[in-house]
Amino acid sequence: MSIVKLNNRALKDATAVGTTTGLGNLIFISRSTASSSASLNITSGIDSTYKEYIFFFNNIHPQTDEKNFVFNLSVDGGSNYNVTKTTNFFRAQHLEGGNAEVFEKVTGDDLAQSTGDARISNLCGNDSDQCVSGYLHLFNPSNTTFAKHFISQVNSCFTNSEASVNLHMSGYGNTTSAVNAVTFKFDSGNIDSGTIDMYGVN
Repeated sequence: MSIVKLNNRALKDATAVGTTTGLGNLIFISRSTASSSASLNITSGIDSTYKEYIFFFNNIHPQTDEKNFVFNLSVDGGSNYNVTKTTNFFRAQHLEGGNAEVFEKVTGDDLAQSTGDARISNLCGNDSDQCVSGYLHLFNPSNTTFAKHFISQVNSCFTNSEASVNLHMSGYGNTTSAVNAVTFKFDSGNIDSGTIDMYGVN
């Protein structure tokens, strides 16, 4: 068994899983910082340089209680965020009191060929210790043959129930046009604070 360095972390490379040389490296592109911001719009750096982009959400805190963290895609540099999307959303949750363990499909948060914003998390609280953290992968956005797939996973804090909630969303933008901008926001109220770091994978 050998030790391979990948993205400044040691990864055990067992022969059972094969080589790790093709896993790629994370290349930092930009950081977007919220301060009572209506949205964080990333309108540069998404191009054909990389076939995968990752957006890391760091302590995204809503200004307004019980709001959904959402995103959308653009094919015109951010003039419009209205790509048609189909998504799949599910969650696991556990209350601080140790009860109400839940693992469920949340069909009400899915999109079916909709140009509306896609939910990454739902009902985040705005207490001083509540926020959303996690990531979203966007695959091959500059490709002009295939749909644009994406996957996200975040952890959030529900407001009244004081729960830790792990949320999974996946889907695709049903367009063969190149996606070149992404917007992130809450569905009502501003992003009080937090950062989004964008990386390319080469």
